[in-house]
Amino acid sequence: MGEEHFMNTSDEHKSHTKRGYTIGFATISSSRYLDHEGARNPSEADDASGAIIIDALHDLGHTVRYSLLPDDISLIREWLEGAVADPDTDAIIMTGGTGLAPSDVTIEAVGQLLEKEIPGFGEIFRRESMDEIGYAAMLTRAIAGIIQGRAVFCMPGSPNAVRLGIGIIASELGHVVEHARGRV
Repeated sequence: MGEEHFMNTSDEHKSHTKRGYTIGFATISSSRYLDHEGARNPSEADDASGAIIIDALHDLGHTVRYSLLPDDISLIREWLEGAVADPDTDAIIMTGGTGLAPSDVTIEAVGQLLEKEIPGFGEIFRRESMDEIGYAAMLTRAIAGIIQGRAVFCMPGSPNAVRLGIGIIASELGHVVEHARGRV
C-alpha cells in the first residue's frame, strides 16, 4: 500500500469527532463580578477575553453557556460541579484566576477535582507563551484534565492569553471530548 492509504492516528480519531459541542464557560474575576453580577454575556460584564473565547467557539459551531464568577473556591467548585453534572455539557473552559496572586484560586478550586490530567495543555500553553512574553510564561498555571467524562481547561484571562489558549483548545477540542467520553 502507498502512503496515501495510511492515515495518521490522530487524524483518524479527529475524523470521527462531531462538530457543535456544548461548552460550559466561566470567566473568573472578582472585580468584574462585583461590577456586573448577574451579567448574562461578556459584553454586559465588560469581559473582552470572554467575548474572544465565545466568538471563537461560536465560529466553530459550538454552543457556549457563559457564567461570570468571583475568585472564590467554593463558588468556582459549585459552578464546575453543576457544569459537569449537566448531561448536555461536553467540555468546560475557565479563564482567569490562574496566576500567583493570593486571590488567584481557580487552580486550587479545579485541580483537586481532576480525575485525569492533560499536562500537554499547560506545557504547550507555556511553550507558546514564551514567544510572546519570554520567561514570564512560567508564571501561568494553565491546566487541563478530565472530570466525569468532561474535558476541563483552565487558562489565564488576559486577551492575548485567551487568544492563544482558545487556539490550542479549538484545534483539538473534538478529539479531547471524544476521548474523555470514551467514544474513541
